[in-house]
Amino acid sequence: MNYHPLPRILAYLSISLILALSACAAPGSLGLVPASPTPIPSPSPTATLTPVPLAVSVNGAGIPIPQFNAELARYQKAQAALGNTISLDAATKAVRDEYVNNLLLAQAAAASGYNVADASLQSRIDSLDTQIGGPDKLAAWETAHGYIDADFRSELRLQMAAALMRDKIAASIPATADQVHVNQILLYNADAAQQALGYLKSGWKFTDLAAQYDPVTKGELGWFPRGYLSDPAIENAAFALQPGQYSDVIQTQAGYAILYLVERDPAHLLSPDALLTLQEHAVQSWLAQQRNTSKILFAP
Repeated sequence: MNYHPLPRILAYLSISLILALSACAAPGSLGLVPASPTPIPSPSPTATLTPVPLAVSVNGAGIPIPQFNAELARYQKAQAALGNTISLDAATKAVRDEYVNNLLLAQAAAASGYNVADASLQSRIDSLDTQIGGPDKLAAWETAHGYIDADFRSELRLQMAAALMRDKIAASIPATADQVHVNQILLYNADAAQQALGYLKSGWKFTDLAAQYDPVTKGELGWFPRGYLSDPAIENAAFALQPGQYSDVIQTQAGYAILYLVERDPAHLLSPDALLTLQEHAVQSWLAQQRNTSKILFAP
């Protein structure tokens, strides 16, 4: 039985498949250009500036309440379509969290000297027009999902900028890592596991004994780096072994395991799934740090 990697970071994309296509685009195709200051016209002496009430504010910039409420309604509708029952509080938190994450990422992209140019945004919308079947079809889609065009463009711009920063963080993870190649004997009873350990101590070869307990996988866990498995007890025990050694019985989330270290490589090529997992950890770690140092406010 294999140990599953940590749960995927399932980012909620506010405009479903269309924005998913944009968020998954390669960084170079986002059309982001170095930001340049835009002059802000001075108000006339008689003008009165009324602040726009924000539902989510991150470092002074945020999402207006009507735009947030429309997004919340879309999220609830999407969850209902999937058959999920979700409370209003839980839905509100999910939408808030996704906006905070994307605002933090977009702000970091701007701070790095990049912004989404109007021409690039329009080019992406033109591309979406083509993919969905023309401007009329896209306009109908917006209407059906409760968008006004300005909010659609705002959401798309935010997603494009956030995608750039996510890709930049992910790219910081190297393709290789210190990894171990492990076999295991996994049992669901502590006494049976102790009995298996006794067999090993009496001279049984680990691979032969593992095949007795699991003829299909023969106990093969494969290669993995730190931070990949969902159970830290397995990783801690595996990385404490030397090649050719086996562990004591370890209580894990799946049962009672004995591990055997086949080999270790300080620069082993990561599997695509392991690389993705470490990249997702890097993004989440970055977001956690930014949350701790940012001013984040929510409307009552």
